[in-house]
Amino acid sequence: MNKQYFVVDLGHSIHGRVKRIHISHQALLWFAGAALLTLLLAFGLFSSYLRMTWKIANYNAMRNDFDHLRQRYQRLQKESKQQTEQVANLQLLASEVSVAYGLNPPPAADELAAANPLSPSYKESLQQYNFLASANSSSLLLHRYPKLFQKNVEPSLWPVNGMMRSTFGERLDPFSGEGTFHTGVDLQAVPGTPVHVTADGVVAKTEWNSSYGKLLEVDHGGGLQTWYAHLSTYYVVPGQAVRRGEVVALSGGTGRVTSPHLHYEVRQGGTPINPYRFLAKSSMAAPEGPAHSDLGF
Repeated sequence: MNKQYFVVDLGHSIHGRVKRIHISHQALLWFAGAALLTLLLAFGLFSSYLRMTWKIANYNAMRNDFDHLRQRYQRLQKESKQQTEQVANLQLLASEVSVAYGLNPPPAADELAAANPLSPSYKESLQQYNFLASANSSSLLLHRYPKLFQKNVEPSLWPVNGMMRSTFGERLDPFSGEGTFHTGVDLQAVPGTPVHVTADGVVAKTEWNSSYGKLLEVDHGGGLQTWYAHLSTYYVVPGQAVRRGEVVALSGGTGRVTSPHLHYEVRQGGTPINPYRFLAKSSMAAPEGPAHSDLGF
């Protein structure tokens, strides 16, 4: 069988001999194939390197954009907080001026009590009887004061006469420095400042909470609650009926705080809502001391 070869002649410069090397076509094809495969592999690795470099460049660009947007968001958040505090301070100043000049004086406790008629109609009495007949023992304790005769069930006072230090909504956590949601407002109050309940209701809880410290919850009916946190002293107990303007506690600095203040929340159906819409149209807190009541509490 005849085979075809490539013949390579190598001449020696000293002895003058010729060395002949035979290379078959098949070996040459294998060599060419290996070289081509090596080139393809090198091209694939180079292409993969280029794609990875492109992705890293895009990632760095996206990260820079994200950092820029986060800084812009924090700046806008700070500006919004400052504007909200300015509006709250203006509202507080307007309320103080109104009270000082008698333009819109807060209603006295005697007027609040006189505004609540204590003679229910036959229909109201029948509804209250059906309610009590179907209530269990725990609800009897919580609702022993008939809510049908509570007229001031919507928060309409500032719990303390203090400047608003932190607003409702997104803010930077003072401990971690990360973004968090503030479920109420923080009002400036030195320890021992009387805290006034902002609407008629029944005390639901007086308990310790790791974040809120000494916490007081008041149920106003219809799923509406107000929370008063970081307290130092309670003046009421669970199940006790309270009226708007009554001193229910003293402010403090308990719980997770950086300085003494009052944390005030309004909740609807257990969900925190912005208290500012109530504070914006509210009067200053009532004078110190419990409000007068014709109901004997």
